[in-house]
Amino acid sequence: MTIEALESTKKIKNITVVGTGVIGNGWITRFLANGYRVTASDPDPAAEKRTRDAVNRAWPAMKETGLAPGASLSNLSFEKDLQKAVSTADYVQENVPEREALKRKVITEIDQHASEATIIASSTSGILPSTLQADCLYHPERVIVAHPFHPVYLMPLVEIVGGNKTVGSTIEKARSFYDQMSMKPLVIKKEIEGHVADRLMEAIWREALHIVNDGIATTDEVDASIVYGPGLRWALMGPFMTLHMGGGKEGMKHLLEQFGPALKLPWTKLVAPELTDELTEKVITGCESQTAGTTMEELEERRDQFLIELQELLKKYWPAATINGDI
Repeated sequence: MTIEALESTKKIKNITVVGTGVIGNGWITRFLANGYRVTASDPDPAAEKRTRDAVNRAWPAMKETGLAPGASLSNLSFEKDLQKAVSTADYVQENVPEREALKRKVITEIDQHASEATIIASSTSGILPSTLQADCLYHPERVIVAHPFHPVYLMPLVEIVGGNKTVGSTIEKARSFYDQMSMKPLVIKKEIEGHVADRLMEAIWREALHIVNDGIATTDEVDASIVYGPGLRWALMGPFMTLHMGGGKEGMKHLLEQFGPALKLPWTKLVAPELTDELTEKVITGCESQTAGTTMEELEERRDQFLIELQELLKKYWPAATINGDI
């Protein structure tokens, strides 16, 4: 992290969040908890109430993890007019629906009205930053992808990706900014659809759909296979370190020698199955059965508490987790 990036990060006071769906509201909560003033912009008349309700539900978790000096729910305001909303922003986080044409249009408009020094970060889970900045006529060099994970206010990972017009100083400033909020910014060196984490999750998701579609296991059984198996280890070490330890004293060297040939076996399908009405019904019915008698709000509260305690365990047993900005 450069001194210049750190100093420029300190100047960020006002953040505009464009689009207030689940991800946008998560960002708003995190920004508010870190003491920033937040302007939310969304044309939906019901957006303000929905956002304030979401932030209020998440605020107890923010208090438990620790609020920054000056953090307050009163620091949130709404402005439907996008031009007005971004004109005074020191940083913009865009979260409109995942439709390429819409995102390009909105980001181009933000680029037209935001101050030259203001970074424009998109939360897109799959669109390339080069695509998003293609129509920007003023300062495309400050457009990046900053892809978070749900719930944004608790999950630390944010994938930072620059496009072919993005300059290095933008990446460094963004990394410093997210780092200051106790996040884990992962700068991805080369842009690719879906970035990194979503590509890995998508591979498991496709296999899970095949397993349910072929009648091998139910949604509940698939979830249990992860929760009580690899999921416990992945929370600490990730797939590479998990397999490295599976190789015994010689680590990955022995594992690849012993199990490498199995990579050629057709254990996985990867290509997604057709989402037929029958498969759709199996997945929906399975998930509803798993959560029967429990509201989504109760599930969110349970998940949030688990994530808070799990991250404390991660800090205790994986020292690298306490190093800011280092993954």
